Amino acid sequence: MNASISLAVAQFNLVVGDLAGNAERILEALSDARARGARLLLTPELALSGYPPEDLLLRPDFHRACEREIARIAAAVGDGMTLVLGHPRMHAGRCRNAASVIRDGRVEATYDKRLLPNYSVFDEVRYFTPGDAPCVFELDGVRVGLAICEDLWAPEPLAELRAAGAELVLGLNASPFHLGKRALRLETLRARAAESGLPVLYCNSVGGQDELVFDGASFALDADGRLAWRAPSFEAGLHCVGLAGGRWQDGLPVAGDPSEEEEAYAALVTGVRDYVGKNGFPGAIIGLSGGIDSALTLAVAVDALGAERVRAVMLPSPYTAQMSLDDSREMVRRLGVRYDEIPIEPAMRVYRDMLAGQFRGLPEDTTEENLQSRIRGNVLMALSNKTGSIVLTTGNKSEMATGYATLYGDMAGGFAVLKDLYKCFVYRLSRWRNTRGEVIPENIIVRPPSAELKPGQVDQDSLPPYEVLDAIVEAYMERDESPRELIARGFSEADVRRVVGLLKHNEYKRRQAPVGIRITRRGFGRDWRYPITSRYRDEY
Repeated sequence: MNASISLAVAQFNLVVGDLAGNAERILEALSDARARGARLLLTPELALSGYPPEDLLLRPDFHRACEREIARIAAAVGDGMTLVLGHPRMHAGRCRNAASVIRDGRVEATYDKRLLPNYSVFDEVRYFTPGDAPCVFELDGVRVGLAICEDLWAPEPLAELRAAGAELVLGLNASPFHLGKRALRLETLRARAAESGLPVLYCNSVGGQDELVFDGASFALDADGRLAWRAPSFEAGLHCVGLAGGRWQDGLPVAGDPSEEEEAYAALVTGVRDYVGKNGFPGAIIGLSGGIDSALTLAVAVDALGAERVRAVMLPSPYTAQMSLDDSREMVRRLGVRYDEIPIEPAMRVYRDMLAGQFRGLPEDTTEENLQSRIRGNVLMALSNKTGSIVLTTGNKSEMATGYATLYGDMAGGFAVLKDLYKCFVYRLSRWRNTRGEVIPENIIVRPPSAELKPGQVDQDSLPPYEVLDAIVEAYMERDESPRELIARGFSEADVRRVVGLLKHNEYKRRQAPVGIRITRRGFGRDWRYPITSRYRDEY
């Protein structure tokens, strides 16, 4: 292959179901690519519909609307340009995850994704029928093959493209982010390039979609695995790359490798910005407690939305420490957000009097503690109803795992920012954020965590140390390690029984929790589907 070609990659932030809007973004990128001398524009997987469209794919009218937009887009593709468009399509009564080659005002060829992921957050078998043939087309003397998402993760599809005469592979993807995913993609695609002997141009989506976040980081690989180009993570943009003699041109920019903290924080900011923005909320409300979780949530919200769109509310009770008030006031001063204090003691008195007859003769317990949390939830939701702003909840993954949260209390809200962050990682991320400007007071980071629902309360009164708790939850929940394996690794049987028992007992709470940003390999969301009613017990 001696030909030279210039190609453009559209690392889009798309909106699921916004067919007209996504089509306009694609056409704008096509115009930009043409102006920059590119001969082909590559879009992400399902660029027209956004990913994942889920049960929209079950609606015939949705497919008719897609067909209309494809025809409108095709009519605009001319002047020697080629567009590779990801889109859903109905064919022979079956829905396909497709990529079409469009030029000269028409769809010239269409490829249907062959390998359908049906694990983790993916359930494509529910919606799509797999394709059964490779697709190779010519561009300026170069034979170009198409692959979509999972097709790039197994050797066979690229081997078949090579056998069909392909000299270059264009990969369309909507690959959700989790920690470590970027390195995993690169390692996998390097193996595919080496096996097939083909250079690869990989295009990924960027942006937030409900609990999923897409990080972009599109890239180009030579057949020998050399990373010739990589786009920045979590940034939408159009990028042009050149191929000559079967190798990508030298000197293309290669975005560096961010730290784990930087990636995680960018994912949280992207998730909040897009959930709030794409759903049309004017802003966000956060209940501050003086603790680390609400502090980090506030920092993320301000970085995502701007201080003018964020409101912090402190709801002190008689058990709220003065340092919690002082630290919260200092943090909002640093960030410049609107801040209100609404004491809840009057409401506590009303509840106490109202329930006195029902509780007569019964000792105080967590019921009275949870009432405080539920009063706060009611106030925050009232402010949300009145202003239209969404309440961002502040619970972390450790709390979601063990049920250390109150239904209709601190779990009340619309979006859970830290839902997939273990408590220990919350501390790491808070310290990292302060290296970019100290917005979280040091006292919030170093003081023992407490719900402050009774005198002298700290989290470790009710839970194992977070270092132990987080390690057990991660091993059991994300890696499916058994209690026996955990005990063999050195965890005490008492701690394992306690944590695993809490995790299982509180499934009913998690089902009622707001959706939250996924940043690990397995979050409490679409990739965690355990029955609430179950009598299965692990062996110890």
